[in-house]
Amino acid sequence: MLSDQIKKYYDKKYDLNCAEAIMYAANEEYDLNLNKQTFKTMSAFGGGMGIESVCGAITGALAVLGIMFTKERAHESDRIKRLDVEFFNAFVEELGTMDCKVLKQKYRNDDMRCSLMVDKAAMILDKMVQRERVLDKDH
Repeated sequence: MLSDQIKKYYDKKYDLNCAEAIMYAANEEYDLNLNKQTFKTMSAFGGGMGIESVCGAITGALAVLGIMFTKERAHESDRIKRLDVEFFNAFVEELGTMDCKVLKQKYRNDDMRCSLMVDKAAMILDKMVQRERVLDKDH
């Protein structure tokens, strides 16, 4: 399960931000075969893109959805937009906001860091990926 991979990669040993941890975990869990350049793109999305805006766990998860469920570009269908909206809504329903600054004030501490946000994002992402993979097999 993705949550097992998250526990591995969101450990201080790896020293990854939330977005990077989601990407590394998803790469391993879903056999995405991503390269180093792809992982490096996620460095800019931690800490709410460095300005405590949208949570990095969200941006990491959305990147995974894009990699997995976009054939060539976003405008080929409305699928990725629907998945984005669904992810955002589920995350906000679970934690009350998508705002990194507010999430950190409510849930972050030096020991656990942002584990709650990363765990929730992984849970939502995994559920969506499993469902979408089934739908892809059916078509």
